[in-house]
Amino acid sequence: FSPAVFPLSCAVQSYSWGKRGLESEVAKLLASSDPLVQIQLDQPYAELWMGTHPRGDAIIQDNRIPQKTLGQWIADNPACLGAKVKDTFQGSLPFLFKVLSVNTALSIQAHPNKELAVKLHAQFPEHYPDANHKPEMAIALTPFEGLCGFRPVEEIVSFLQTVPELRALIGEVAAEQLERSGSDDPRGVSAALRVCFTRLMKSEKKFFVDQLNMLVKRISQEVAEGKDTSGSNGDLLLRLHSQYPGDIGCFTIYFLNLVRLEPGEAIFLGANEPHAYLHGDCVECMACSDNTVRAGLTPKFIDVLTLCEMLNYTPAPSSSKIFPAVQSQLDPSIYLYDPPVPDFAIMRIEIPASIKLYLVSAMDSASILLVIQGTAVGTSTAAASEMTLRRGSVLFISANESISLHLSSPDGMLLFRACCLL
Repeated sequence: FSPAVFPLSCAVQSYSWGKRGLESEVAKLLASSDPLVQIQLDQPYAELWMGTHPRGDAIIQDNRIPQKTLGQWIADNPACLGAKVKDTFQGSLPFLFKVLSVNTALSIQAHPNKELAVKLHAQFPEHYPDANHKPEMAIALTPFEGLCGFRPVEEIVSFLQTVPELRALIGEVAAEQLERSGSDDPRGVSAALRVCFTRLMKSEKKFFVDQLNMLVKRISQEVAEGKDTSGSNGDLLLRLHSQYPGDIGCFTIYFLNLVRLEPGEAIFLGANEPHAYLHGDCVECMACSDNTVRAGLTPKFIDVLTLCEMLNYTPAPSSSKIFPAVQSQLDPSIYLYDPPVPDFAIMRIEIPASIKLYLVSAMDSASILLVIQGTAVGTSTAAASEMTLRRGSVLFISANESISLHLSSPDGMLLFRACCLL
């Protein structure tokens, strides 16, 4: 007998950039889901991994399946994924679902498309450990900040004219080329932008460190004098420099959009999109891959040449980076984030307090359900017994299985459900 709905115990990753102790949404979810969990106040709780990743496979909490990981169980029961998912993704769960709690900036990076992923994995398997692409989506749980995509050219040009240290790194010829590029020639704009960004990222280290120190000193003096430093993006520069002193990534704030998300707002990061998470808590879903090309604000392996060659140099305003959720016409409690990749989609399920019985509907793919707010008792013909769901609870739901929730919280519930819509 193969039960198809069961609770999961999920892996926690303690990276240095994570929020510490109960400042972290990850730690709060852990403490709420299991009163026996001891939260270490000085430990960074960066990521909660809900899936089958080999470095953090979820553990099934069901007495009928003792000591088995979710990955092992799916390998034995591939039909649980749903026929389309099983055939398309070779019997594997195609996504990794996460909660992230970001305290300090999390690397200037981009992810390769499948073609580049195959090439990088063949050439440098120690740095690019698989041949898959890694599109990802982040949905804010708290106010969330990140860098995403290239700014409109007029914003970059404005910084080139008000931040002489930046202009010195890029050089007069490249800066003037970008200033002359017209909006009626998108190819010319992208080409000029590529030259400028590549010159920045390939700057000789002593030169860029000297320029960065000059810039930090100048802005710090202006702050001390009570001057407005917004024309130099001063607040963000000083913050990033305090986290990563002497790092070339500090200058990328003059090229990349600063995107601020309110809870429920999302960004989608497709192939070749430059980005960095800066601060806040989010749920994240991604294709199953470890392929990240980094170039700054990180102690990890840096591959500047690959990053500069692969990026999408199409400028766009920060507002265009916010990915919309679509409210379901069949169930007004569901808001769907459906990115243009087959690997995953996410549902935000907001159950109002007026509803005391809610059906988590069956789908033709396996899914993972996360409780962010509220309490309920879950029942399913495929579960071993009634399941008490509270903040931090995580459930695996096989394809074509449903769950009835009997709500007991006065404020309703907030759930996120990761799935695959083929």
